[in-house]
Amino acid sequence: MAHTVVLQSHTDPFPYDWLAPCTGSVKRWSESNAFEYRFIDDALFDYLPGPLAQKTRRHPIIASDLARLKLIQDFLNRGFDTVIWCDADFLIFNPANFLVPDESFAVGREVWIQTDRNHSRKLSAHVKVHNAFMMFRTNNSFLDFYVDSAERLLTKIDGPIPPQFIGPKLLTAIHNIVQCPVLETAGMLSPRVMVDLEQGTGLALDLFRAKSVEAVAAANLCASLFANGETSARTIDACIDRLLMSKDADL
Repeated sequence: MAHTVVLQSHTDPFPYDWLAPCTGSVKRWSESNAFEYRFIDDALFDYLPGPLAQKTRRHPIIASDLARLKLIQDFLNRGFDTVIWCDADFLIFNPANFLVPDESFAVGREVWIQTDRNHSRKLSAHVKVHNAFMMFRTNNSFLDFYVDSAERLLTKIDGPIPPQFIGPKLLTAIHNIVQCPVLETAGMLSPRVMVDLEQGTGLALDLFRAKSVEAVAAANLCASLFANGETSARTIDACIDRLLMSKDADL
């Protein structure tokens, strides 16, 4: 058995053509590192406990945020030393610089660039962590705590469930207190940054680079915002092409 497994999940077939180069990049990266690769379709949601599956049935992103944690637990229990999760819209464009950290667990880095709510012409940067990339080893002490916390929060909440409730919001809240290990090269691109990347330059892209601790070698492309119409297939395709045009490309 391979000591490391890389997991991805999405509805199959894909609803967007641009997801294929993303998952393809993760699969190639896995193979180049001699990691086992597993793609799971909507069977991912079978990992949810019955009451929480019912409670999150209208919130597929939140359901996925918990189901992926249960899936990771399962694969660690199967005997893998290391389990890596990458979202289906996660693109690895500089595999040589995308290295698994020597930590018991790690999460991704979110540097979110958006228009300032109080100044329409001003950009603001929000530095957080995200769960589009996660890595857990058998000796980690965080995963079980994270799962328990997420399940208790979902069980107790009454009424509408906030977006990213047990994903980036909970992770960032914990990180702000305990400083989780972060893989800085595992980034996330906001729509403003992707527009600038499509054009090759721009203030949002400049701010993203300035606020990033390291050059990003892989990034989440935010399929949920694409589904909401906040970015276009043309922009995402252009970003993928630009990032993949050179194996040495980075941000």
